Order: sequence, then C-alpha cells, then structure tokens
Amino acid sequence: MLAAARRAFARHAYADTTIAAIADDAGVSPALVMKYYGTKENLFTQVFTFDADATALFDAPLDRLARHMVLHLLATQRGQTRDPILRIAFSRHHLELGGQARANFRTQVIDALAARLPGPGAPLRAEMAIGVLLGLGALYATVQADQLTQLDPEEVADLYVPLLQPLLRGEATAGR
Repeated sequence: MLAAARRAFARHAYADTTIAAIADDAGVSPALVMKYYGTKENLFTQVFTFDADATALFDAPLDRLARHMVLHLLATQRGQTRDPILRIAFSRHHLELGGQARANFRTQVIDALAARLPGPGAPLRAEMAIGVLLGLGALYATVQADQLTQLDPEEVADLYVPLLQPLLRGEATAGR
C-alpha cells in the first residue's frame, strides 16, 4: 500500500490523489488502506517520512559511504529497494503538505548526513552531496540518460565516488 501511495503522490497532486486509486494499484480495498492509515493525510505523511530510508542510504562507514550511497540510489532506480531521494522532488505538487515533506527531508536526510560528516562546513557539504545524488536519480528516473543507464552500477559508482567522497570527507570546501 505504501509503495502504491508513493507512486500516486509522485504522479499526482495531493488533491488529485484518491485512496481508491491507491488501493486499486496496491490490489487491496480502500477500506484496508483506511484501516492502516486512517486518512489520506496520514498516508501522505508516511510517504514523506525519510528516517528509515536515510538509515539505509547512510548505512556504511564514512570511507565507503559515497559508493554505498550511489549503489543504493541505483538499486532504487532499478526497483530493488525504496527510493529515499527522489520522493522529495515530487513534493512541489502538494502545496501546503509539500512544505512538511521538505522539512522532513531536510531534518531526516540532509541534517542526518551532516551530523555524520567530519570537519567544518558539514551542513553545506551534506546539501551538496545530496544534490549530486538528486541529479543522478533524476537522470535515471526522468531523463533516462542513455549513456549512464547502460553502465553497470559499479561503473557508475566509480564515476560518482570521486565527486562525492571529497564532500563527505571535508576536502571539497576546505577553502570556504
């Protein structure tokens, strides 16, 4: 049900998303969705909560974190796991509730990453690192970049780790 809700809220504005459509996509009754989530707003809130996703995204030691993050994001794009990053790109469709989704993303993803980073400028470096991942995710999900999507995930990671690792270690903004 939650996966169906993620798809629905990614494609449609909150006002245009119905419990019936989510239930149909999930192969369950609308009553069952309501039993578990109570209201459409509660379901939306659950879709745009990132704690568990951030935990999985950042589940690696700092020296291997860049590779892990890239490979995890690529796995989401290939449907092997949940998408922890790109859901936020769709929050702009949701007017008032989108603000809460963006606030959740800031605290549960960006601030959580910043807390793990050593050295000065960690909040800025965390934003930049997540920006790199958002760009990669957008290339896969929306642009479907021909050259990039033909590469093996390990090859993509080899290309992206040199972009991310200096941000994570504090080497990229040392002069700031």
